[in-house]
Amino acid sequence: MQFTRADFPDDFIFGAATAAYQIEGHSFGGAGSTHWDTFAATPGNVFGAHDGAVACDHYHRFEADLDLLQSAGMDAYRFSTSWARVLPEGRGQVNEEGLDFYDRLVDAILARGLKPFQTLYHWEMPSALADLGGWTNRDVAQWFGDFTDIIMARIGDRIESVATLNEPWCVSFLSHFLGHHAPGKRDIRATARAMHHVNLAHGEAMARLRARGQKNCGIVLNFEHSQPGNDTPEAQAAAELQDAIYNQWFIGAIAKGSYPQRVLDGFGQHMPKDWQADMELISQPIDWLGVNYYTRNLIVPAPELPWPSINVTADPLPKTDMGWAIFPEGLRNILGRLSKDYVGDMPIYVTENGMAWNDTLTDEGVDDPARTDYINGHVLAVKEAIEAGANMKGFFYWSLLDNYEWAFGYDKRFGIVHVDYETQVRTPKASFHALAQALKTNR
Repeated sequence: MQFTRADFPDDFIFGAATAAYQIEGHSFGGAGSTHWDTFAATPGNVFGAHDGAVACDHYHRFEADLDLLQSAGMDAYRFSTSWARVLPEGRGQVNEEGLDFYDRLVDAILARGLKPFQTLYHWEMPSALADLGGWTNRDVAQWFGDFTDIIMARIGDRIESVATLNEPWCVSFLSHFLGHHAPGKRDIRATARAMHHVNLAHGEAMARLRARGQKNCGIVLNFEHSQPGNDTPEAQAAAELQDAIYNQWFIGAIAKGSYPQRVLDGFGQHMPKDWQADMELISQPIDWLGVNYYTRNLIVPAPELPWPSINVTADPLPKTDMGWAIFPEGLRNILGRLSKDYVGDMPIYVTENGMAWNDTLTDEGVDDPARTDYINGHVLAVKEAIEAGANMKGFFYWSLLDNYEWAFGYDKRFGIVHVDYETQVRTPKASFHALAQALKTNR
């Protein structure tokens, strides 16, 4: 690595991130069914029909996993709390085993000198609520608010930071328009409603957190670097529309209380009735912004397709195992843009950044120089954003462990720790050791 702690401000933190359904093992501890369980059970949705029933068995192995974080010299652990583990039906009866698990987890994080960064929702909608329309049902905001109260009453006193939601674009557009994630819809009306209701749920959860006196509250949004795929005006317009859908919709609502007009033009009459009345709740102040960044996309017009009539063209840059272009400059640009146009001096964390690679486990371990280079390039991009004036406070690698990668099942490996899914043996990769070495340097 070409950086050390000494290159960053004294209060800058390094950590790694995970998500509940991807690592815990959802068949354990009385957790209820989620729409990812049913999505995976439908042929063709998920590679190998894999699900999160066992995953990395973090439910039973969290102590050893936290030891890995500590041994790497990390400062913080970003994790999520599963709605369906705490409330198996999404509402009503609480699963005390679920609350007890998160109690033990937070205590174990603190016992290792790590800061607990909690995310309330990372994509596992309880099936009982999905039956009622899930994110397309306006009542989801109140359901989510009630979950927020229940889980924070148990662990909120020990949490360093809490995010309401992770990547609402994936929760709504990817899942209701493109159909790649649960619930697998391809419906513009459902998309318009989900894209608004996920913001409304954020606003309701934020109000509940404020009422509880919770400190350090924010949200985690995903951003991509969208560029025209050629020099034509049509490609420029297509890239601007993609940017509005992907990058502007959620941060614009939260920071400015408005949606981009070019997206509203596309959604037309599909938006929920009187949605404008919700914008005050949605745009209440947050304390920090989480930024997830992985790649750029080159956008071209696709006039033969319905709105938004755009497509992605081939990128000449090197790719990860997901086929995503490696473009650290995009992270630097996104951070600068957010700081300048949306959040000013508000603290910003890179809450996810990482790469999937076709790792090979040998007797010597896992040699993954491409991942080491990826981390190095993106951390240096954060350093450049700081030098340009962005108030950056931390970097979390995605992910600590190889895990359940949603529609890709267990086929894609993002971790700096290799997981043998048959034996559950953990093996830190070369990238883990390289990052640990960089973090050993005193500030």
